[in-house]
Amino acid sequence: MRKPIVAGNWKMNKTVAESRQLVAELVPGLQAVDSVERVLCPPFTSLMAVAAMLEGTEIRLGAQDMYWEASGAYTGEVSPLMVKELCQYVIIGHSERRTYFGETDETVNRKVKAALAHGLLPIMCVGETLAENEAGRTAEVVSRQMRAGLAGVELKDGKSLYIAYEPVWAIGTGRAATADGANKVIADVIRPALATLFNAQISQEVRVLYGGSVSGKNATDLFTMPDIDGALVGGASLKVEEFVPITRAAVK
Repeated sequence: MRKPIVAGNWKMNKTVAESRQLVAELVPGLQAVDSVERVLCPPFTSLMAVAAMLEGTEIRLGAQDMYWEASGAYTGEVSPLMVKELCQYVIIGHSERRTYFGETDETVNRKVKAALAHGLLPIMCVGETLAENEAGRTAEVVSRQMRAGLAGVELKDGKSLYIAYEPVWAIGTGRAATADGANKVIADVIRPALATLFNAQISQEVRVLYGGSVSGKNATDLFTMPDIDGALVGGASLKVEEFVPITRAAVK
């Protein structure tokens, strides 16, 4: 049985003071849902403050990105060693990083390898655009992202890697994929790709999240699907009245 996971990606929102306020409001509700893995991913500037507030709880911390080099002349970047001081998880290859900042399957691959090498748990994002979806290319695109993003990656088991299926056309649009549709992509494309890259056992151990306009209204339908193990939540993770119920809905 794969333990459900719900991660909140705050994106470029919340100052340090605002982050503290949000965490103070979130912790009581999230603490009560101990059968779900709970992860908060605030901006880099708030990681230290949030880490201090989560100390003594079972709520984990994640970064929204990182660079693949451990140190060096890379102005503005944050290394795996810096992330590891505060976080357990790191989101890699989010579609906004691909769209706005030139991320490619190859850079995603380097970041996944660096995260694993430094003991971080990568949440690797994959997903097709609206044009690709309407052209019937979902399986082709997601399969390519899986193969390229995980090329040369070595895993002893599936517990050190997470995949987030985030159809680009659903992110921040209010237009979520159907539960059946998302489950089909995971079952028919993502898990077979994992089996080919690694083995059948690992393909069943890796937890696959759905992301893209997840809300309190659709969370239960998504989480009842056999191959959806949780959610990577964007805008709703900034609202206590949305994020806590979404997390509760993940309880198997």
